[in-house]
Amino acid sequence: MAARAVISILVVAGLAVAGCSGDEAAPASPRTGQPQPGGLAVARLVSSSDCPALLNGLRKATAAQVGPFGLAESSELRRPLPGSAGDAGDGAELGRAQGAPGAGSAPETDHSATNVQEAGVDEPDLVKTDGRRIIAIARGRLQVVDAASRRVTGTLALPGTLGVIEDDLLLSGDRVLVIERLDRAMPIPLREDEFADIPPRSAAGSRLTLVDISGAPRVVSRLTTDGGYVDARQVGSVARLVVRSMPRIDFPLPRPDEANSPADRTRANQEVVRKAPLSSWQPSFQITRDGRTQTQRVPCERISHPPTYTGTSLLSVLTVDLGGDLGATDPVSVVAGGQNVYASASSLYVTNTGGITPAPPNQPRRAQETQRTDIYKFDIRGGGRPRYVATGAVPGGLLNQYSLSEFGGNLRVATTINPVAPPRPDSPTAPTMSPAEPRSAVHILAQRGERLDPIGRVDGLGTGERIFAVRFLGPTGYVVTFRQVDPLYVLDLRDPRRPRQAGELKINGYSAYLHPAGNGTLIGVGQDATSQGRTTGTQVSLFDVRDPARPRRLAAHKVESSTSEVEFDPHAFLYRPDSGLTVLPVQRFASTDVAGGLAEQALVLSVRDRQVRRLGTVRQPGQEENRPPHDATIRRSLTIGTTLWTMSEAGLQANDATTLARQAWVPFT
Repeated sequence: MAARAVISILVVAGLAVAGCSGDEAAPASPRTGQPQPGGLAVARLVSSSDCPALLNGLRKATAAQVGPFGLAESSELRRPLPGSAGDAGDGAELGRAQGAPGAGSAPETDHSATNVQEAGVDEPDLVKTDGRRIIAIARGRLQVVDAASRRVTGTLALPGTLGVIEDDLLLSGDRVLVIERLDRAMPIPLREDEFADIPPRSAAGSRLTLVDISGAPRVVSRLTTDGGYVDARQVGSVARLVVRSMPRIDFPLPRPDEANSPADRTRANQEVVRKAPLSSWQPSFQITRDGRTQTQRVPCERISHPPTYTGTSLLSVLTVDLGGDLGATDPVSVVAGGQNVYASASSLYVTNTGGITPAPPNQPRRAQETQRTDIYKFDIRGGGRPRYVATGAVPGGLLNQYSLSEFGGNLRVATTINPVAPPRPDSPTAPTMSPAEPRSAVHILAQRGERLDPIGRVDGLGTGERIFAVRFLGPTGYVVTFRQVDPLYVLDLRDPRRPRQAGELKINGYSAYLHPAGNGTLIGVGQDATSQGRTTGTQVSLFDVRDPARPRRLAAHKVESSTSEVEFDPHAFLYRPDSGLTVLPVQRFASTDVAGGLAEQALVLSVRDRQVRRLGTVRQPGQEENRPPHDATIRRSLTIGTTLWTMSEAGLQANDATTLARQAWVPFT
């Protein structure tokens, strides 16, 4: 999955909901909250049992963001979503599947799993395997492949999957949860009626489909919502999914002969907002089972909000047990924003970057404010609704989920701190970047009651640079910053109150992903670069970090004029610690060996014995047959037994994991 943006959620037992949040566009007025250590203000969430007050606040916040053409993500062109009560054609689709039973009859074999951040916490991806079957989304279908017979044994049409939209899978036993995004870029229809049941670009939407694959793929239930899917995590058979919804308000479209000014149209749209009912904001869900569709709305008393807020979107968390059905998701919502999620086996952390925190008055005016990230902690033990337990905030913004890590009951957070200049008089709501240089830091937070308080910090990492990669491994942290050279910082975090920088390594280029390789070594995947900072191609490095004070690079493999999906999506990285087999997709540009100057391949390396050796490359038939590049692009790789499988939109290819000899080609149908 491309680098994912994520959630902000809440829950306490029963209908009372309490917690904390910011907002993605203009966070809950930080100057009104009580300052926390470090000069950060954190807003307390309150129960929204007073529905009139909630409606009044939502109307006010939305009206403040309306322009002459409505909201930036308005829904004036909204149509019924596939699978909703307004879509008459979905009932027939529920039973539309093809395939043969018995796909899971082969014995399970040693196999790789999705590359995830924390053991025991699964993450959604394009493909999953249980060692007997390979389940993937490709060509608008759920594809089930039997690994032993090497053939497609079942497919299921996914009408919401349009090829350009990347969807996700979660797997538990014989159940697959398909997560479809219906709110991304829409393709140009080939026929007038093509994609007629898909909402327009301005209508965000998501669909969850729970599928039984014990025989021919069969839909158990389906949930459709007008909220855009942001991310999910799974522990055992229980998944937590979050969607973001915008107000459903119909704004009048301006007529060509209309003489009203933009200011007049804005005022008219604001009046529409002031009359909108609460249902315009309440997230709604349509659950389809046994050919019948039922609509559910998150009740007012399950919607929580900060005391003061200026955002318009709501984020909802759904709890799905893959062993059940989608009628028991029990959603709850919050008026807030969020981009990143990190989860351990017992805790879920959600971050929202967008707040502005005033700096102390003795600082220069040009750097009076800094960007802020709010953090929310939830207890996710058990299979029920998550329980909100604490909130906190840190200065700066996060790179991705790997910027967070729980260890010893504390949370470590790596951020790049960007000073923000004071708002301009002509645009008080649009902060601009300060001339002051950015810097990076690692913060350590401890839970104290309902607060996550900072107890330690390592500052001044990569002044003038930003973070490109982070990895926390036990009591040690690794941070890569980059502008012209790549400082790999090694951080000693054993004493959470006195964390310190232990060592630093400067080399050309940077690592965008870091992976533990055992025996005091670390793999880095990123870009080589000149001394001036110009990137030159994919680089896989092996670092010796046994002595934190003296990190060094042991070996590297470079592929000129290339890039790898691993740089922004670690799910594309495969590493087998038992054999050292390392596989990553690589795109080479300006190549003469493939028509069009683009070479798609999977680079296969051996990373072991403190060496990096090239074993070869794997290409699929699509390149040889000159198919469209996107069809033959290798996206993922996995192993089952001694077989290396690579996946593209065109199909799955089996190669011997040692010799790389092609064994079979399984085209997707």
